[in-house]
Amino acid sequence: MRTRPLKVALLGCGVVGSEVARIMTTHADDLAARIGAPVELAGVAVRRPSKVREGIDPSLVTTDATALVKRGDLDVVVEVIGGIEPARTLITTAFEHGASVVSANKALLAQDGAALHAAAGEHDKDLYYEAAVAGAIPLIRPLRESLAGDKVNRVLGIVNGTTNFILDKMDSTGAGYQEALDEATALGYAEADPTADVEGFDAAAKAAILAGIAFHTRVRLDDVYREGMTEVTAADFASAKEMGCTIKLLAICERAEDGESVSARVHPAMIPLSHPLASVRGAYNAVFVESDASGQLMFYGPGAGGAPTASAVLGDIVAVCRNRLSGSTGPGESSYAALPVSGMGDVVTRYHISLDVADKPGVLAQVATVFAEHGVSIDTVRQQGKDGEASLVVVTHRASDASLTGTVEALRSLDTVRGVASIMRVEGE
Repeated sequence: MRTRPLKVALLGCGVVGSEVARIMTTHADDLAARIGAPVELAGVAVRRPSKVREGIDPSLVTTDATALVKRGDLDVVVEVIGGIEPARTLITTAFEHGASVVSANKALLAQDGAALHAAAGEHDKDLYYEAAVAGAIPLIRPLRESLAGDKVNRVLGIVNGTTNFILDKMDSTGAGYQEALDEATALGYAEADPTADVEGFDAAAKAAILAGIAFHTRVRLDDVYREGMTEVTAADFASAKEMGCTIKLLAICERAEDGESVSARVHPAMIPLSHPLASVRGAYNAVFVESDASGQLMFYGPGAGGAPTASAVLGDIVAVCRNRLSGSTGPGESSYAALPVSGMGDVVTRYHISLDVADKPGVLAQVATVFAEHGVSIDTVRQQGKDGEASLVVVTHRASDASLTGTVEALRSLDTVRGVASIMRVEGE
């Protein structure tokens, strides 16, 4: 084992950063044995230097992150501050001054991953980011390395613990959305402003990263269709249960049936109770991967939190440090396929549509005619009526999203349709 330590700097020392520092200290001997050299925490950039950080030498703490990454003697810079700037500039500066980078920054990678990979390649450095998607779950490396010889066709997953906790509570207790959100907030699963989670922004960034790796194609955040879960109701769960389903907020990345394009989307969906993702409870994450040779794989575990995310960061640190010792770099961006990214209108799936209609003869025939005119085949219909009002639940066969959108617009124009109560996609079948 070489005696000169590999030097690691931390950008950010919040929930995740502090756990990274703690594990580096308490597991120092094990890490050195696994890497082949000692690892030394060489500096920690923070916004509030006066805050007490247990286990961290105060002399290592600085507010000048730029000066830290410009030192020139760092082997690895760990970025866990999040956001776009100054993270982007700090990462590229680290490359320019000789350091490889480990990041957990899903938003930045989803927006500017190609540019960051290019900067890493220009300076012959590593860019690793296992912690950017699904916390402690090993997912990026299996997709990027273990399945490098396979053809991935679909990645379907629960990649946000906050939304899964809320939907699981609604399903298991019958609670409404706001009640379940309040509980998630009280337990610390939801932020004071939960918008990034419940509106799907967090999951969309992760979907962009997963799609890019899985399909060897550049997929940016703007390419991902996003729909939040704030409109999901107890009535939706009741309908799902009647179908033998539950509801999850899913990130779905898939090849088109002809293999000539890919798509990425995030939205609530009904999935059969028989599907492995249906049993994912609480704040856990799980990702289901379908490929030609390996078939179906599922990755499951805690998707957030200080210790789980730090575990993924430390795994990347070990990998990058090993590369530094061997004078090599790991896999960079693979975008050779360069497949076009389809819009949501081209996506094909099944749908569950709930309509409020007049309770009188001929309504079902009118509704069925509209579906037929737009090329959407009906699988099942369920109707309940009372006192001149009725609800009509239609489950379709597979159809394009554009066809379904045209169908719904036409349904809204019918005098006998009082309103479209809900539209939900049906996945996992």
